Amino acid sequence: MFRKLTALLLACFLMLSLPAALADDLLDTVMSRDNGQSQLIIATEGTWAPWTYHDPDSDELVGFDVEVARAIAAQLGVETKFVECPWESIFMGIDSKMYDITANGVEITEERSEKYDFSVPYAFLRTALIVRGDNDSIHSFEDLRGKKTANSAGSTYALTAEGYGAETVVVSTLAQTLDLVLSGSADATLNAELSFSDYMKEHPEANLKVVALSEEASDVAIPVRKGAENASFLAALDGAIQQLRADGTLKAISEKYFGIDITAAE
Repeated sequence: MFRKLTALLLACFLMLSLPAALADDLLDTVMSRDNGQSQLIIATEGTWAPWTYHDPDSDELVGFDVEVARAIAAQLGVETKFVECPWESIFMGIDSKMYDITANGVEITEERSEKYDFSVPYAFLRTALIVRGDNDSIHSFEDLRGKKTANSAGSTYALTAEGYGAETVVVSTLAQTLDLVLSGSADATLNAELSFSDYMKEHPEANLKVVALSEEASDVAIPVRKGAENASFLAALDGAIQQLRADGTLKAISEKYFGIDITAAE
């Protein structure tokens, strides 16, 4: 009798545990949310042109990352839901499962890789060291020691600058970043070479210059929470990105927003 009771209790425990375990599978969640809708929830800033921003005429959310995320979702056969939030809130939202992924030019770093698994890269870019046009004290990344740089909190650029001994002044947008450099409130900023190039196309009068570029391009990919329950989603994500590269979709989106292809590894 005791053995039968023990077996019955164990069976009940497993039956109760199984749905919870299945519900935690990220791919299953994306394919069928609580409302029965297949939907990928994507966090993005919406203020970082040409990666993620609002079209000035239509106010529609557009950009390289926005289109890449939509293309990935199409490959997966799901709808997209974009949630706009500040950079510093994106990873907290992923950790708390508010968002499935982020599409926001996230570069793979050793520190981030300790906490997240990453998809295969979908873009590659170099970091530019930007100063005011009349700045003659900064010529290389090594010259940042003791200087102030403007960047988003916790961004790859802020961490890199701090690694060279700089103090970070926290900002939210690229425009704010460069305004601080122009006003002299910050000595420099580190940012994507392509983003700065795009900014200068819109503001050719801006008294700014690039004094150094990183030697190696960094990998831009999509971070996913670590855990066995996310492995199938990560595999599907990789498959989607590889297909988009193979059929030329990534290249076309890149050339649309940057004028060049940043999706092919050098």
